[in-house]
Amino acid sequence: MDKLQHLKTAETEKISHIDYFNIAISVDCVIFGYDKKELKVLLIKSDLEEFSGLWSLLGDLVRPNEDLETASYRILKERTGLDDVYLEQVYTFGSLNRHPSGRVITVAYYSLVDINHHQLKLTNNELHWHKLNDIKHLAFDHKVILNTCLERIREQVLEKPIVFNLLPEKFSLRELQELFQAILGVNLDRRNFRKRISLKDWIIDIDEMETDVPHRPGKLYKAKVQLRKKQAKKRAHLSV
Repeated sequence: MDKLQHLKTAETEKISHIDYFNIAISVDCVIFGYDKKELKVLLIKSDLEEFSGLWSLLGDLVRPNEDLETASYRILKERTGLDDVYLEQVYTFGSLNRHPSGRVITVAYYSLVDINHHQLKLTNNELHWHKLNDIKHLAFDHKVILNTCLERIREQVLEKPIVFNLLPEKFSLRELQELFQAILGVNLDRRNFRKRISLKDWIIDIDEMETDVPHRPGKLYKAKVQLRKKQAKKRAHLSV
């Protein structure tokens, strides 16, 4: 009975720790695309004077009435018009001085988009794709966030069938290898790569050939239907 009398209410907890309850939470989305044998990232011009002229990832504060995943999909929809894309939670960043407006802890997600079949519907703040290798500096700590998400993809790419979110429905093994090379940043042996992909049992031969290509036409393949559906329904998981 004595223990119950010493319990505090949620309101008294808030009053006694008011600074703790004034920390903002945000979501930052690293949106990767692939085009012309290069990995690209969707960036937007920062609208903060402190970062004038710098590019930033797409992000926003989490609203009081939404959870993290809802916020991440809202940001994608509002900033790009995209709502049917692969999205995965990666890491939480909480450095003390990462935001000039105050203490903001951000949760980073990466998204994979087929550039040629997901046309951007919005153009605010010069929103457009940037070649990954050309990005040197970003607003806030967004370069660190970008690098962290890239490393996560590199860790996953040979073990999980995530790359098909970056490709059109039909693709050749040559195109698939070029995508892997763009992500990993290395050249891969053609024979070893094809052997490894065949062992994964991720793709099916659709009995079609490439057309209108400046080289010898290759066979076309598709990712297995169940893999595409599984990836489309992927839910986020927090890694701290």
